[in-house]
Amino acid sequence: MNNKTTIVSTLGPASDSLEMIQQLLDAGVSTFRLNFSHGTFDDHLSLLEKINKARSELPYTISVLGDLCGPKIRIGTIEPDTLLKTGSEVAIAVGTETGNAKCFSTSFADLVDDVQVGQRILLDDGQLVLGVVDKKPDQLRCKVLVGGPLSSRKGMNLPDTQLSVPAITEKDWKCVDWAIENGLDYLSLSFVQRAEEILSLKEYLEKKGSPIRVIAKIEKPLAVENIESIIQATDAIMVARGDLGVEMDLAEVPLVQKRIIDLCHHFAKPVIVATQVLQSMIENASPTRAEATDIYTAVTESADAIMLSGETAVGKYPVSSVKTLAHICTTTEQFIDELNEPRQRMEIAADLRPAEAVARSVAHMLDEIEAAFVVVWAENEMISRLLGKVRIDVPILSLCPDLTTARQISLNYGLVSVHHGPVTSYDEWIEVVESIVLENGWASKGQKLLLMPPKSALSENTAGAIIMHTIA
Repeated sequence: MNNKTTIVSTLGPASDSLEMIQQLLDAGVSTFRLNFSHGTFDDHLSLLEKINKARSELPYTISVLGDLCGPKIRIGTIEPDTLLKTGSEVAIAVGTETGNAKCFSTSFADLVDDVQVGQRILLDDGQLVLGVVDKKPDQLRCKVLVGGPLSSRKGMNLPDTQLSVPAITEKDWKCVDWAIENGLDYLSLSFVQRAEEILSLKEYLEKKGSPIRVIAKIEKPLAVENIESIIQATDAIMVARGDLGVEMDLAEVPLVQKRIIDLCHHFAKPVIVATQVLQSMIENASPTRAEATDIYTAVTESADAIMLSGETAVGKYPVSSVKTLAHICTTTEQFIDELNEPRQRMEIAADLRPAEAVARSVAHMLDEIEAAFVVVWAENEMISRLLGKVRIDVPILSLCPDLTTARQISLNYGLVSVHHGPVTSYDEWIEVVESIVLENGWASKGQKLLLMPPKSALSENTAGAIIMHTIA
């Protein structure tokens, strides 16, 4: 694994074999995403069993993310060849009736209560735009502002509406229970609007005794308004640019992405950039120049991870997509390292400044002394995470005694996470570290390692020390 920006890959029909999962791992994937919007629990279990087999053969850990559907609103069945003409009127009713150009249905029970006159309704990823002109007890009357063809089960977005429906649906809770039972590492919560929704899920996981961490997907304008409280409440953030780009001014999406990444640095939380990263590679063997530039931007803005969706789930070139993403990430990372610009102080939250000062000290040492790895004992995971946030030039080998935590850490920038039991002495620590880096070909004899050993391996006088060690 050469790329320090981690790669999240969505599994689907194009990537559901053990052989393909192994190829994706070889190409640079560090987290697999199971999308609960598609497939059955049996399908997901089959994928998880293959992931577990593949990752059991790796010298490092990878994580598995379950993506909750959330309250995705869709229209019902539509008659063939239905066309909504710009300037015409159409009604939307709650129900299951087959729709046409005059009236169609949705299963969203609170539609009439939540949506107000004057608000917009977007259909099919914003391809069609309706404006609500009247409300009746059982339906909304809308004017077609931007028309076009309409087909069954297309998504409905309500950018001007504050939804009363909870972010976690009845189906989602079943998925949460399945994730707990099967030991997933992360759950991402879709259509988050407030921090309370994240806290509700985390409270449920805690009551169940589950160590699963929560990722908040930012895809609604209200979430952007509440972004600081959401980041503080969650374990990680995903900038889900698909629905976000539908529900708000498209020109603002890059600005929102930059602001969220900066805030995730401030609170030292991992951040994933997602949606349409290599969209053209679903059908084509190579990406567009614009997609390459988009990835460059995400890396230079200091995203921890970048996620592929349809590219690896249903695309024609899943492995090539991962290799392309990894290559662009690595090339950009090398460019940043070679700039050798003075390190700017991070605008970090006050309670994290002592740990950030240690991470910056390590970064400054590495500016002066060449080393193959920084090796950290992940008793204090925050140090590992902040070393990634300050963008040190070398990989960070994070050793962790807890398997679940070791897998979760692998989402962070620059970390090679390895599960290993506790050590009791400095000599044992050195033996373990040298064995790992030499056996896996990550370093050679004579190279230097910068060590941050566990307290259990140090004397009282040297606890917390940063030690330079040459591999014997």
